[in-house]
Amino acid sequence: MATNFNIMVGGEAGQGVQSVGFVLAKSFSRAGWYVFADQDYESRIRGGHNFFRIRVSDEKIQAISGLLHVLVALNTETVDLHQSELGDSGMIILDPDKVNGDSIPPNAIQVPFDRIATEKGGNRLFASAVAAGSALALTTCPLEQLERVLVDQFGSSGSNVVEGNKIAARSGYELIRKSVPGDPMVTLSLQDLSHMLLHGNEALSMGALAAGCKFVSGYPMTPATSIIEFLGSRSSDYGLAVVQAEDEIAAVNMAIGASFSGIRAMTATSGGGFALMVEAMSLAGATETPLVVMEAQRAGPSTGLPTRTDQGDLDLALHCGHGEFPRAVLAPGDVDQAFFMGVHAFNLADRYQVPVVLLTDQYLASSYVTAPRFDVSKVIIDRGEIYSGAPGEYKRHKLTDSGVSPRAFPGRSEALVFTCGDEHDELGHIIEDAETRSQMVNKRLRKYSSLQGDVIIPRSYGSSNADVTLVGWGSTLGPMMESVDVMRQRGLQAGMLHFGQVWPFPIERATELLAGASRIVVVENNSTGQFARLLKRETGISAHEQVLRFDGRPFSVEFIIGQLNL
Repeated sequence: MATNFNIMVGGEAGQGVQSVGFVLAKSFSRAGWYVFADQDYESRIRGGHNFFRIRVSDEKIQAISGLLHVLVALNTETVDLHQSELGDSGMIILDPDKVNGDSIPPNAIQVPFDRIATEKGGNRLFASAVAAGSALALTTCPLEQLERVLVDQFGSSGSNVVEGNKIAARSGYELIRKSVPGDPMVTLSLQDLSHMLLHGNEALSMGALAAGCKFVSGYPMTPATSIIEFLGSRSSDYGLAVVQAEDEIAAVNMAIGASFSGIRAMTATSGGGFALMVEAMSLAGATETPLVVMEAQRAGPSTGLPTRTDQGDLDLALHCGHGEFPRAVLAPGDVDQAFFMGVHAFNLADRYQVPVVLLTDQYLASSYVTAPRFDVSKVIIDRGEIYSGAPGEYKRHKLTDSGVSPRAFPGRSEALVFTCGDEHDELGHIIEDAETRSQMVNKRLRKYSSLQGDVIIPRSYGSSNADVTLVGWGSTLGPMMESVDVMRQRGLQAGMLHFGQVWPFPIERATELLAGASRIVVVENNSTGQFARLLKRETGISAHEQVLRFDGRPFSVEFIIGQLNL
């Protein structure tokens, strides 16, 4: 049986909630433990209630699960909201100067974070290190791991800042060890995993770099902003142009222009920004220009809950754009899929000369997880069919059986490359006649036959002859897999089917895997069951039940199991 340990750090924006949570997660990861951490934060610079949850285990984990063992409270609200989530032996570490006396429960350990930071470290800004050291002391994770993380985190700020943070962390650590005698709350054996600790947006960004992306444009929009930030911070190392455009319309058109010239290009946004890109999606479809759009979903409509998670943009991705043109829609479920689908999206876009939407969401985008290093030997670069004939014979939109015309790149080929957003002939010149129009529509739509043969098959897990089969897409992967494990531990035959590609839909394989399933339960983060409708439309298979969540919060194992009435 796996050993699990759950910590939550809570407080207001500006109190260092993320700093404490991140250095703890990184310390546990470097100690060789498996980590899964998610963030819940409000759309404000200061104030509001934020928390950072960390689950630590000696076995691989993929979701938040279980009662809290430790609650690090940086304010009164955290105690009031979350002390009920503590197990019977759970502890609260709090700053008595920041928590009302009436809210301090008997199981609280009082650690004056600010005072210790000032007295021991010389600056109250080191209070986050005091809090991190205090929480670490309840585990067998060595203090040296935290100190190394602090060196990495603050090394660029100078030796005084580094030493101040280390002294503050040690002070918090030693105070807890004196206050809580005996063995630590959790004992996990140290392992040499050599794993990374990263979130989904970092994995997507790494996939783009591995794919050879050389142009990125975007306008900041949570939760996609960290993609632009990550790639921007590494632009000089990889010869990458990163442009912050004036708006999302400019961003997507910049990416289309760069791609037309032969450069692998992408843009990243969230639902509201993607809505502005819809007309340009049609331009990419009409001109057969490869385009990758990374769309990190958040709760809408309108501004909605801008820092919360959701899967409400599936229908938008499937149907966005005026007129009919082929596209592909991918939806990674974890960081490994995010990396390799990041590569695959560029290959699909080039191979079939279509826009590719890569749907992630706030949960996957900002949740940290320990993962093995990506096997880059599996990365394949496919630029599609490149024109090699005589320059004077080149036709950008040549009619072919597959619907894909060989590409030539302006400025890099002697061929004249011409296209336009109006309907056009094989040369790219504007036309009005009915026959050519029909030929061009059919040419573009023929790509679907090849795309259907290139589809990513859904991932199955658990029992094939299941009493309960969970079905989902995107970031539901981890919570569904662990829910299957819980059901099987209870003696149920349980299985799961996860779709990492939602369009073109893998009809044949989905039908085969779900044939005869006695209880199909679709799990998704929206209110109308968008994927359940897609499944029925493409295969004729109806879900027997749906587990929907649309309050802006991600699925936990407990939530899914609780909805199944087992």
